[in-house]
Amino acid sequence: MRWSSQKPTALAADALPGFDSPDSALALSGLVRTVRPPEFAGLTFHEVLAKSALNRVPGGGGGLPFGWTINPYRGCSHACVYCFARPTHEYLDLDAGRDFDAQVVVKLNVAEVLARELARPSWQRDPVALGTNTDPYQRAEGRYALMPGIIEALAASGTPLSILTKGTLLRRDLPLLQSVAPSVPVDLSMSIAIYDHELQQSIEPGTPSTDARLATIRAAVDAGFTPSVFLMPLLPDLTDTRAHLDEAFARIREAGARSAVHSSLRLGPGVREWFFAWLEREHPDRVERYRALYSDGPHPPKAYRAWLAARVDEVRRAHGLRAPALDTATGTVRSTALAGPRQRAAASRRAVPPTPVAAPVRPVAATLF
Repeated sequence: MRWSSQKPTALAADALPGFDSPDSALALSGLVRTVRPPEFAGLTFHEVLAKSALNRVPGGGGGLPFGWTINPYRGCSHACVYCFARPTHEYLDLDAGRDFDAQVVVKLNVAEVLARELARPSWQRDPVALGTNTDPYQRAEGRYALMPGIIEALAASGTPLSILTKGTLLRRDLPLLQSVAPSVPVDLSMSIAIYDHELQQSIEPGTPSTDARLATIRAAVDAGFTPSVFLMPLLPDLTDTRAHLDEAFARIREAGARSAVHSSLRLGPGVREWFFAWLEREHPDRVERYRALYSDGPHPPKAYRAWLAARVDEVRRAHGLRAPALDTATGTVRSTALAGPRQRAAASRRAVPPTPVAAPVRPVAATLF
């Protein structure tokens, strides 16, 4: 594609429906150009000029009336079938299925806009979370490298930051994160929900392997961080078994992480349809089971969630791991900036505690979920 002839305000001649009109949502958001780089086969990047970078999230807890997030990308090439953020693509007149996976919006100027917002006298240096909607270290980041500028802007302003990702590209920025960590709290989390390779490749086809993500956890630990692992979501009858959880927590502990947190599968509108299409194709014998579990809404029954929490807590404790405190606004690990001096000092220690002797795992009551 010849880019030199494209002006910053031009719309691509082959733009998708929703992008080809000056009145479209994306055009109004500052579309610069649409590109399909050959080294990113199957992906289309819609480069935009963002008007804002910081997103205010209502409903925060733990002493904060709200939370703050940054999303340098919209859409995600990780292509996780269960991703809760899929419906956000419908605002752009794109679908929550394949378009979400393959049509990625890139905020070219996000770091510059962020720096201006952080310089405002009204900015209170509240913690900012990245990775709450779409992954900041998805494949596009290898081309656009937006995260270093974001990290530098947050650190320069004295703003605590947290990163939740499935992307092993995080390792590229570990030296930068090390350099800013003495002056600003940095919290890292890796999402690794599936420890069966075949299932992981089927339901998260665009993500790095489980082994690669665990190696990234180890690299973060070696760099002096105390990363957490997110087992989100756990899938009924597929990844909520005792055997799967036992392997998961054993491998998490071996990688050097100290804490792990879980959630059950949520199937909201726009996600439900895409997930069931995958389930019917890959696990048709599970369809009726899932339809029964999700007959009353996006969440499984409270009884199942209570059963799952008990099982996870039991196996997690047996492997010497704890559940981290979460920020109720952003859904990520609660920033160490909000802890007291003693907790902050403990979080910054590099020493990995000795591996405990696993306690015997007592069977959970035989409730059939």
